[in-house]
Amino acid sequence: MLKIMLFGVRDEEIPIIKAWSTRNEVQVDYTELNLTPETIEMAKGYDGVTISQVADLDVSLYPTLASYGIKQIAQRSAGFEMHDLTSATENGLIISNVPSYSPESIAEYAVTAALNLVRKTDLIREKVAEQDFRWMPAIRARVVKEMTVAIIGVGRIGSRVANIYRGFGANVVAYDIAPREEFESLVAYQESAEAAISQADIVTIHMPATDVNYHQFSLDLFKQFKSGAILVNTARGPIVHTEDLFQALEEGYIAGAALDVYEGEAPYVPVDWRGRDITDPVYQQLVKHPQIIYTPHTAYYTDTAVQNLIDIPLDASLSVIQTGDTDVRVN
Repeated sequence: MLKIMLFGVRDEEIPIIKAWSTRNEVQVDYTELNLTPETIEMAKGYDGVTISQVADLDVSLYPTLASYGIKQIAQRSAGFEMHDLTSATENGLIISNVPSYSPESIAEYAVTAALNLVRKTDLIREKVAEQDFRWMPAIRARVVKEMTVAIIGVGRIGSRVANIYRGFGANVVAYDIAPREEFESLVAYQESAEAAISQADIVTIHMPATDVNYHQFSLDLFKQFKSGAILVNTARGPIVHTEDLFQALEEGYIAGAALDVYEGEAPYVPVDWRGRDITDPVYQQLVKHPQIIYTPHTAYYTDTAVQNLIDIPLDASLSVIQTGDTDVRVN
């Protein structure tokens, strides 16, 4: 019987794993531990491996897996920046991802986070907790229909975000390095990210992390935001320079932000950190910042997404084992 090993498994994923194993007549074993030089021997004797970790993989893992006869690693996420694709390829390993596990989940969350900022729900709840039930300008909101939304990155997720905002009646502009004609009915493409951002009340990021957009959202770009605008990032942490964001908020270049991702989140997410000190001073400031709604990479977190993030990588792993390839490979 074919055998696949899953690393970084959570308890809630086990029933899905067992159902897939039964359905496909493949032995699937799992551990809560991540794939590291210390745990790699757990993969010995298996035909395939899938992982979900977000920290960079030690490149020594690739030749070791190859020596075990393993020919692939199925990443259980859309992002695959944690892999050294060149090293993986040199060692005969196919790296796959999950390019689309539930774009609706992330799109709906991105809009929800923006609406919370626009409608000032956190502040209202604070006032209610204090038994202050007055109406006052501090909690007065704007109407989304009268706002302009800038979508930076119009793909599977960004296009769905655009469709939701169009349902509100908002004006939707966008920038993408490769604008797609099929989305021209949803957005008005602009010639640059700056052109889109400068006219927007809500700026929402939906692009992968690359060397080109690393810390693209820095103080220089924040200075080009429209007065009173808000930022939403449910994409990738490294796109936003967090310390510059703090400065932009303090100096009034933007009014608020909703971040579901942070570039240094790997030691903390998803981990129970109660009763322990956060040693990263930037992260510590982020989670407590009064003008930021921070959530720990939960935008994707729905029943549909959790199911797909198990089934699709296992399907990819099995495909490589049986056919030598998968249509979701990234190298």
